[in-house]
Amino acid sequence: MKFGVVVFPGSNCDDDTVFALQHNLGQEVVKLWHKDHDLHGCDFVILPGGFSYGDYLRTGAIARFSPLMNEVIDHANRGGYVMGICNGFQILVEAGLLPGVLLRNLSQKYVCKNIHLLPQSKTASLTADLESRAYTIPIAHGDGRYFTDADGLKKLNDNDQVLFRYCDAAGNITDEANPNGSLDNIAGIANEKFNVFGMMPHPERASDEALGNADGKFILEQVVRVLV
Repeated sequence: MKFGVVVFPGSNCDDDTVFALQHNLGQEVVKLWHKDHDLHGCDFVILPGGFSYGDYLRTGAIARFSPLMNEVIDHANRGGYVMGICNGFQILVEAGLLPGVLLRNLSQKYVCKNIHLLPQSKTASLTADLESRAYTIPIAHGDGRYFTDADGLKKLNDNDQVLFRYCDAAGNITDEANPNGSLDNIAGIANEKFNVFGMMPHPERASDEALGNADGKFILEQVVRVLV
């Protein structure tokens, strides 16, 4: 198994992601420069958080056209695994690999804090084996409000494509627990083939006991198990 972490200009969670996979989970990981044209044999590609191209046009909109994204799209279309975290999620949406859009937080402010997530999908390999409880995971975004139209939301729910919803510490999905106004408290989704995953919260920032929180490690362990 080999993981690749794509690095765009403005990525700032690439090292966190590499450390979590390599040191906390013992996986082979390589960094993939966005201008390359080769995934170097990676089985699972991760687009990390950050501010690709400074978010100058729209979050993820410019990064979507980086040369390596052609390879990422082809990899996904062949059934290969891809995951986007925060800005990576935004890039996957812009690339058409995941449905919907990510809009400005309802508060119109950048939000950086710990929130709680409740796993949802029992079909997606990323969440199917997770314990049904509230996981404490950090968020750090200004444009994390997931939105789609009524038909899109029905399709996500009917197909069991919602990976996570924002909840409170007791696991209750409430408006008060929603940090950005995301539709239906959605914090992460999968594509129809369940090989492309996107989530706004940062599990790689909560994957080591030294950080005082290792809930994210449980999620990243599922990422590894996807390839087993």
